[in-house]
Amino acid sequence: MKYRKVGKSGLKISEISIGSWLTYGGTVEDEMAKKCMATALENGINFIDSAEIYARGGAEKVIADFLKDETYNRKDLVISSKLFWSMNDKDVNRWGLGRKNMINAIEGTLERLNTDYIDIYFMHRYDYMTPLRETVEILDELIRDGKVRYWGTSVWTAAQLERANAIAKDIRAHKPVVEQPLYNMFVRYIELEIMSVAKTHGMGFTVWSPLAQGLLTGKYNAGIPEGSRADKSEFLKRNITEENIAKVKKLGEIATSLEITVGQLALAWILRRPEISCAIIGATKPEHVEENVKASDVVLSKDILEQIDGILDNEPEWPLTYKPNFYHKDKMR
Repeated sequence: MKYRKVGKSGLKISEISIGSWLTYGGTVEDEMAKKCMATALENGINFIDSAEIYARGGAEKVIADFLKDETYNRKDLVISSKLFWSMNDKDVNRWGLGRKNMINAIEGTLERLNTDYIDIYFMHRYDYMTPLRETVEILDELIRDGKVRYWGTSVWTAAQLERANAIAKDIRAHKPVVEQPLYNMFVRYIELEIMSVAKTHGMGFTVWSPLAQGLLTGKYNAGIPEGSRADKSEFLKRNITEENIAKVKKLGEIATSLEITVGQLALAWILRRPEISCAIIGATKPEHVEENVKASDVVLSKDILEQIDGILDNEPEWPLTYKPNFYHKDKMR
């Protein structure tokens, strides 16, 4: 396993990391989730990503239960969480990035994770209802109090990242060190502006859905199996088109020629960008982890990258036409 710095910070994380969205505390049984995390750590992964909204706190509890094993030293791991989505429909203040909710959220997260601090605290979305200065101020306080080590953003625009960094500089507060966007072979919008803006401010990227929820593993090449993730997600079904499947099959030919899987090819393609700190995988079985971590050792030549670009034929350009509905209730991502 190779490791990369998170932007210009001093924090290092594994190129392939493990997440808990849609899986831990939910669709994956707890014991299987623990086996996946154990396999991840055994293979050099040191970053576990979560959020309070994942399984309504269930994912954080599973991670805490896993870490009870004395085999694992909390100080050796990088653990993150996120806040934004409503966690209590009865409390109008239990959502967003306002002071009250942020204090409630961090207390809940630390309790569920059974830890004194989290390494990275992500602002899960931009809050248009709360002054950004209020958010930056409380994050600075949480870092100074030792409850948070670093803070970051998730699915923020280039303009929002610029504003957050400007405010932090103006009030001499800790700046965000990382952005967590959706990024894979089929969704490349961040390459246009967000990557350059984040890089300018010393921010790294921990990208989610690097395998397009399994589409880039080839598992849907012959159709959508009954009971699979795509069978239950309209969001994913919309991406399983004849055109995309044809591309995955061609990518599979390149992968075969390199003696790797198409999933490893897709992960290595993401890691081709130095701006990327890690790709966050979602594993439901230990063997998924074992297969994906091997992508850290894959180096793609210029010729292979050109072949991939020829197949994808989707390099983003202005005007940007991809407008992801990140607020879809099915994802909470």
